[in-house]
Amino acid sequence: MCLAVPVRVEELIGDDQAVVELGGVKKHISVALVEDVQVGDYVILHVGYALSKLSEEEARKTLELFRQI
Repeated sequence: MCLAVPVRVEELIGDDQAVVELGGVKKHISVALVEDVQVGDYVILHVGYALSKLSEEEARKTLELFRQI
């Protein structure tokens, strides 16, 4: 089973790299597959790669569902 989760971009670093935060944990990821990523955007993260952007509302709904599990 694969799991992709929404994360918030905290910082953009170097070539197509970013720092994201999820539940207090910060991680370096690649944003090479997604165009025009900015600090504050939410992206879907899977095995270290951002796959797409999503709205803050959709990200918060999804994260709340994860908290309920």
